[in-house]
Amino acid sequence: MTFGVEAEEPEAHRQLDRFVEAGGTLVDTADTYGTGRSEEIIGRWFASRPAEITGRVVLATKGRFPLDDDAPNGSGLSARHLTRALDASLRRLGLDAVDLYQAHAFDPWTPLEETLRTLDGFVRAGKARYYGLSNFTGWQLTKAVHLAKAMNLAGPVTLQPQYSLLVREIEWEIVPAALDAGVGLLPWSPLGGGWLSGKYQRDTVPAGATRLGEDPGRGMEAYDRRGTERTWRVVEAVRKIAAARGVTMAEIALAWVTGRPAVSSTILGARDTGQLEANLRAADLHLTAEEHADLAAVSDPGAPDYPYGEMGAEQRGRNLAGGR
Repeated sequence: MTFGVEAEEPEAHRQLDRFVEAGGTLVDTADTYGTGRSEEIIGRWFASRPAEITGRVVLATKGRFPLDDDAPNGSGLSARHLTRALDASLRRLGLDAVDLYQAHAFDPWTPLEETLRTLDGFVRAGKARYYGLSNFTGWQLTKAVHLAKAMNLAGPVTLQPQYSLLVREIEWEIVPAALDAGVGLLPWSPLGGGWLSGKYQRDTVPAGATRLGEDPGRGMEAYDRRGTERTWRVVEAVRKIAAARGVTMAEIALAWVTGRPAVSSTILGARDTGQLEANLRAADLHLTAEEHADLAAVSDPGAPDYPYGEMGAEQRGRNLAGGR
């Protein structure tokens, strides 16, 4: 999402080169990132690198939201919009197919049957090798999985949700639904919009070249919205473990997310290669059971009463305390 917005093309290409060199494989983008610029930048990277480099990449993109707010029928998960969106993404990428095409968010106005037929058609036509979902709730994921089976269509293989030590509510319904369906999770914002990297301080409104420094009221990551007592407790716990390990706070937060049940890969977003290097180190970091337990305890969002709380754990049938 940073490509073409926070990282211009030369820097984006350096990040992609380093990512693949380090053994990275999944590159995730969307048509709305930079209003198409991210896909164009990635497409030119593919065109300028040898096949033995680009062949290692599992390329994912998404469609759902409008690129032109005034375009009639220019958003949603209808057959019309998704077909046009994927074709436009392939043109920007300069490719005949993507490995993973994702519905960027649920569309309450389009019958899910229509969306699933369309996504299955992309797979059958060879324009996408697999398809996934993003930002779906637990019931929406479960409905999609079972409708696909009932209609004899290809089913989703991934779900991309927001997930971090600061955003754990997906463990109540979405994670169990993904485990039940055999769907892999691809968490976005694993650093909580930068909060878990330790860059923000209590009682000090962010300033400078950070996302909140440039816009303290930025969406769900806004300083006044996310700067709660629970957030500062979590940040301090991450800081303590990072200091004891001699690593960065980002490495601890990323290692925690990557080790959670159902997680297949964790989405990184970096402004520059230096940030990327720090994040990549998390791939080799594994937390102890005690560290997992400490972080789980301090970040517990306080599940509502039965059946989500402690008394309902056995009936829910999945142990999400730690590990995969």
